[in-house]
Amino acid sequence: MRPARTVVLALTATLVVAGCGGGPTDQEQDVAFRNPVYDGNLPDPFVLRADGAWYAYGTQGRLGTMPVLRSDDLVTWEVVGDGMPTLAPWTAAGRHWAPEVVALGGRYLAYYTAMERETQQQCIGVAVADDPAGPFVDDAAVPLVCEHDEGGSIDASPFVDVDGTPSLLWKNDGNHVGVRSWIRVQRLGDDGLTLVGDGPVDLVTHDQPWEGHLVEGPTVLVRDGRYHLLYSANDYGSADYGVGWAVADALTGPWSKPSEEPLMRSSAEAAGPGHGTVVTTPGGDWYVHHAWPPDAVGAAYPGRQMWLTPLTWTAQGEPVLDGPTTVVDRLP
Repeated sequence: MRPARTVVLALTATLVVAGCGGGPTDQEQDVAFRNPVYDGNLPDPFVLRADGAWYAYGTQGRLGTMPVLRSDDLVTWEVVGDGMPTLAPWTAAGRHWAPEVVALGGRYLAYYTAMERETQQQCIGVAVADDPAGPFVDDAAVPLVCEHDEGGSIDASPFVDVDGTPSLLWKNDGNHVGVRSWIRVQRLGDDGLTLVGDGPVDLVTHDQPWEGHLVEGPTVLVRDGRYHLLYSANDYGSADYGVGWAVADALTGPWSKPSEEPLMRSSAEAAGPGHGTVVTTPGGDWYVHHAWPPDAVGAAYPGRQMWLTPLTWTAQGEPVLDGPTTVVDRLP
C-alpha cells in the first residue's frame, strides 16, 4: 500500500447576503466542496453513520490494519487510527482489505477480507466492537467465508433489508485463479456472525465487455421497492476500472443490467473510480468511492483517495453518477 498523507481541507463557500429590492435572503448559500475529500491513501472506502458522525473505513495502509476516519460533514475528515490492531487467529499479517461495518444487536460488526494463514488465500472474517471506531475483535479460528476452490472470497458487504433481515454480499476471487468471478449473497443469522439457510445465490458476473475479467465491490440499496446493486469491474489499478449498475425486484434476483456501459468511468479529473458505498444525507444520495489523479505516477502517486460523487435518479428510477468531478456545487 502507498503511504497515507495528511488530510487537506478543500472546502470553498460563498455566503450570499440579503440586499435591497427582494434579493436572496441570508439563508441562501452557494456552497461547494472539492474532491478528493481525503487525499491520503484509503482504498475501498466504506462510510457509516453512527453516534451522530460519519465513520470511514478502508483497506490496510499506513494507518493500520483497518484505517478509521471520522467526519461531521463527509467533507472534513480526521484520522481516528487503527480500528483492528489485533489480528484474528486465522489471518496472517498484510492484505487486510475493504472492511464494511453494520450495527446489529447493539454492536458494530466489521466484515473484512484478509489472508488466511494456512492457505495464503484471501478470505472473509467478521470482527465485533462496541464503538464504531473499534477496536474490532475477531477471535474465530477460521474465516466466515472462504471458497477455496474458487480462488477465495473477498469484498464482503453487509445489507439489512427493509424487514430487518441481514444478509452478506461478497465476491469469489475467481480471477485470482483463472475462473469466473461472481457477486453472491447469503442470509446472515440475526447476530450477524454466521451464514444461515441454503448456500449463496449468484447475482451478477462479468458478462459485458467493459467489465473485463471480474466484478467486485458490491453495495445494495432499496429505492421505491426495487433493489439496486452498484458494483465495480475491470482492473482496479487501471483507468478501465469503473462502476456498474444492476436492478432487481428481490435481493436474490433475478438481476438485470439495463445498460452495457458503466454507470461511472474515469474522467480527465480522476482515474479508476470505484469500490464504494452509497450514503444518504439531507442533501441527497452520494456514492463514496476511491479514485486517483490520472497524471500522478511514481513518487507523485498519492494512492487511491476518497471521493464523493452525487448520486441522482431519473424519473424512471435509474441512478445517475455525474462524476468523478473535482468541484461539486453543493455540500453533502
